[in-house]
Amino acid sequence: MIKGIVIVNNSGKPRLVKFYQNVVGEDRQQTVIRRVFQQISTRPDSFCNYLEGSVPEWGENIKLIYRHYATLYFVFAVDAQESDLGILDLIQVFVEALDKRFENVCELDLIFHSDRVHYILDEIVMGGMVLETNINSILQAINDQEKMHKDSMKNAGPSDSVDAISTKLGAGRNW
Repeated sequence: MIKGIVIVNNSGKPRLVKFYQNVVGEDRQQTVIRRVFQQISTRPDSFCNYLEGSVPEWGENIKLIYRHYATLYFVFAVDAQESDLGILDLIQVFVEALDKRFENVCELDLIFHSDRVHYILDEIVMGGMVLETNINSILQAINDQEKMHKDSMKNAGPSDSVDAISTKLGAGRNW
């Protein structure tokens, strides 16, 4: 099972954090992010991308599987049952999906379009379980969602107020 996904830049600033095993409290979450970054950032690029780490919040036998692209570390924390090569492939699929969606994804895309990044991630992993690894299926789902969003914006019209839209949806003023 995937315990968490952390994307941090070379300075250790988190750009995306998703915990699938609960870590209670902001201080403990920050500690996990710091601990993960410290463990992977000290390793030379010539070392393998697997690291048996210790993250007490997730228990023992946690593997940190990561890829370093330009200024970003993509880190998946998994338990012992997950395949190392399978997770590396999953990271590659995630990065390819981001790259195709944002056309040469960069750190700023993750910052300014975090909602879209989370949507892409949710197409691939949900609740710590891998849902989809086929890049074409992922991109099709993303394109379908984008089309539905554009259609809904077209139907709303620029002059529609919140009250008018809620009335169209049948909610009236009581929502």
